[in-house]
Amino acid sequence: MPLNFKTYYFDYASTTPVDPKVVSVMAPYFNKKFGNPNSLHHLGREANQVLMQSRETIAKIIQASPEEIIFTSSATESNNLALKGVAWANKNRGNHIIISSIEHDCVLNSARWLEGQGFSVTYLPVNREGLVFLNDLKKAIKPQTILVSIMHANNEIGTIEPIEAIGDLCRKKNIFFHTDAAQTFGKISIDVRKMNIDLLTASAHKIYGPKGSAFLYVRKGVKIEPLLHGGEQESALRSSTVNMPGVVGLATAAALSQKLMKKENAKMAKMRDQLIKAICKNIPSVSLNGHPTKRLSNNINLRFKAIEGESLLMLLDAAGVCVSTGSACSSAKLTASHVLLSCGLRPEEAHGSLRITLGRHTTNQEINYLLKALAKAVKKLRNLSPYF
Repeated sequence: MPLNFKTYYFDYASTTPVDPKVVSVMAPYFNKKFGNPNSLHHLGREANQVLMQSRETIAKIIQASPEEIIFTSSATESNNLALKGVAWANKNRGNHIIISSIEHDCVLNSARWLEGQGFSVTYLPVNREGLVFLNDLKKAIKPQTILVSIMHANNEIGTIEPIEAIGDLCRKKNIFFHTDAAQTFGKISIDVRKMNIDLLTASAHKIYGPKGSAFLYVRKGVKIEPLLHGGEQESALRSSTVNMPGVVGLATAAALSQKLMKKENAKMAKMRDQLIKAICKNIPSVSLNGHPTKRLSNNINLRFKAIEGESLLMLLDAAGVCVSTGSACSSAKLTASHVLLSCGLRPEEAHGSLRITLGRHTTNQEINYLLKALAKAVKKLRNLSPYF
């Protein structure tokens, strides 16, 4: 590509650029305030104080207590710790786990691994719009059920699940409830007490913070087995020297996202709706995936008849537009999205789908460019297709 090639980024659900304010706050913790929070000297004490402040910042946002926040390296690690940790620590109570069929791969694969260790897993179905039904969950619960894990909002289709109702049911049944909130933390208000959430996962790089920094909320009283054993950092649940620049970046990004949440949601929801309307008006045979209203403010997932999504993505990339055909963690796979298949789409429909996600820096000029580039790419591919 030429050096002056302009990029139009529409893949914010995959990752976000680190906000300049976050970079500025993080910078001293690489080479000036570099103390280990476990050290007793003044640099260590200073780091420990900042660590506690960061924990308090995160806890306040989700209405938790600071000691309930466990810092990790990624949402994948947090989800693995939640599922495997709760399963192993509570196997004397039961061996049954319930998750939805549209969970992120790190939850699905953790559950599958647990199946190989003697645990039983129920994969809840979803409807055409990606919603879990409470009645299906009620029917799936057994006396041996110890954990339910349902994501707050889906990373591919943006559908927001009825988390509060699910949490209420789990609390009444004395079952631990975990939710993967990687796509909602910083975008939707979360109250873990009100929503009866026992464990919650979130990640910095989805909210304009650094990669390699995340957390797991673990409600006080939840019995959980650590995955990593060592110096017993993070309440002995996550041994490893704490990533101080990452923790500071996560807390700063979270506080900034909380401050801007209302304004950004309004802006992106307006852009999202206008973009969906314009695409469906200007390009024939396009359908929306996911729920039309119960969806993330920045998420658009569309399927294009008689088009292969990977080809469409590559044509758009050649025009400088970055989008996705599904979860960025698995977009290199040639198999159809398990999320879209679980929603009842045929493989060819799933393969013809495209995810467009907006963000803090999206402009109307970029939206207009995307519309033109998308219409041009679809027309080109359909002219070559024998099926349209």
